[in-house]
Amino acid sequence: MSILVTRPHPDNEATAESLRARGHAVLLAPVLKFEPAAFHGESEAPYGAVLVTSANAIRAVAPQLPDLGVLELPLFAVGEHTAAAAREAGFTEVIIAGGDAASLRDKVMQSARERVLKKSTLLYLAGADLSRDLGGELGAEGFRVVTQTTYRMAPVKHLPREVCEGFAAHGVEAVLHYSRRSARAFLDAARDEGVEISALAIPHCCLSETVASVLRDAGASRVLVAATPDESALFDTLERALRTRLA
Repeated sequence: MSILVTRPHPDNEATAESLRARGHAVLLAPVLKFEPAAFHGESEAPYGAVLVTSANAIRAVAPQLPDLGVLELPLFAVGEHTAAAAREAGFTEVIIAGGDAASLRDKVMQSARERVLKKSTLLYLAGADLSRDLGGELGAEGFRVVTQTTYRMAPVKHLPREVCEGFAAHGVEAVLHYSRRSARAFLDAARDEGVEISALAIPHCCLSETVASVLRDAGASRVLVAATPDESALFDTLERALRTRLA
């Protein structure tokens, strides 16, 4: 029996390695494909800080960052994974939020209240599809936010052959989901491959309630949500799902 990881490359490889270290067999089905977007970093006002809600946003523009003069700025990262990518790219002052865009917004506002951060122009490195209007929410609090789209995640239309065979043989034990868009892309691909019924019958472990709602709306019978929006909590949710299934 295998755990199916729908996370895009290259993060799916690190997830697979961690799962194998826990004794699980793993199947990979990256249902979204990373595509860098044209990036223009000019602004008429100097930036006071950088906001990032995905490691992919940093990866997409990493070669350009030294020339943009932003590496010396404080960077607000949505979570530890994104923070690690920021440090690798050269940022030295990294402030870590609680794992979602709401906590990132709150962390920025807290820094402003504590006078650690001035209400200046903020550079938001973002994906093409946003789960919430972070720029608008901070704008309502007196910040000027310049949102720069640095990448997009394109849906992958087909599941790998070994994944389809795994569903057909009832060899997939659970599925891990990391974002709302990837959950939708997985459901679309499973439907197109004719394995939707088998896919919906097994446990689906989700990083957040927002992700979980996509699976519930599609008719998944067992949907579990991590206690906090991080991979460690998601793995704990997976173990709980597997224990319940065996009981």
